[in-house]
Amino acid sequence: MAETDSIPAASAVLVRELSRVQRLHAERIGNPILAGSLERVANWQARRLRMTYDDLAADARYGPAVVFFQNDLYGPGDFGRRDADLARVVPMMVKVLPERVIATVAQAMELNALSQELDRVLLARLPRADGHFNVLEYCKAYRRAGNFPLRRRQIKLIVEIGTELDRHVGKPLVRTALAMMRQPARLAGMSGLQDFLERGFAAFRAMGGADEFLRTIDTRETQIMEAIVGGATDPFPDPLLSRVPKS
Repeated sequence: MAETDSIPAASAVLVRELSRVQRLHAERIGNPILAGSLERVANWQARRLRMTYDDLAADARYGPAVVFFQNDLYGPGDFGRRDADLARVVPMMVKVLPERVIATVAQAMELNALSQELDRVLLARLPRADGHFNVLEYCKAYRRAGNFPLRRRQIKLIVEIGTELDRHVGKPLVRTALAMMRQPARLAGMSGLQDFLERGFAAFRAMGGADEFLRTIDTRETQIMEAIVGGATDPFPDPLLSRVPKS
């Protein structure tokens, strides 16, 4: 596919995934009870992630990337404002950023939406609708959901996004394009989006190669998933009962 054809294709995927996440945000805003329950689920899983990657977070080389994945791609925070900003800035991004960068941002939005959707399915299968649960109940709900291909897709997206970020950070053109966006984004009140993009690129640039980092994530997340699918009831310590390192 020629680059002139692929740029509109990438932006169309980005617009589609933004529409998906904005619909999910709107539903949460309209249902405070659902929002509170989902926030508890996300907090619980964020604590599990911090435990699973405590060693990488403590490593100066990998720490910023761990924080970026936990706080910017999947975490308990509210991404509504950032995603609304992104929807407004898509026309400028298409003009300034390379097509592969736009495609990577689209993948990040897909990961955001998919993670929220998986949380909702999990919540519906927990014994209580308030989002309070333990590891055993989590594993049972995970299996009842039965959406294992989507769980594998979630892991694949994490690795693909990381691989593309690692590819982009070494390109002067991408760094220049991000710098060109900085002032217009801030003047337009979209500094949150710009900071998100710059944090991701800075985290991966600091690593000097992300292969080991991404292999570790792929291996650990796949092992946890396969253990739960296989019937495990304690594939990791209970995040609420364990010491969780600070990000």
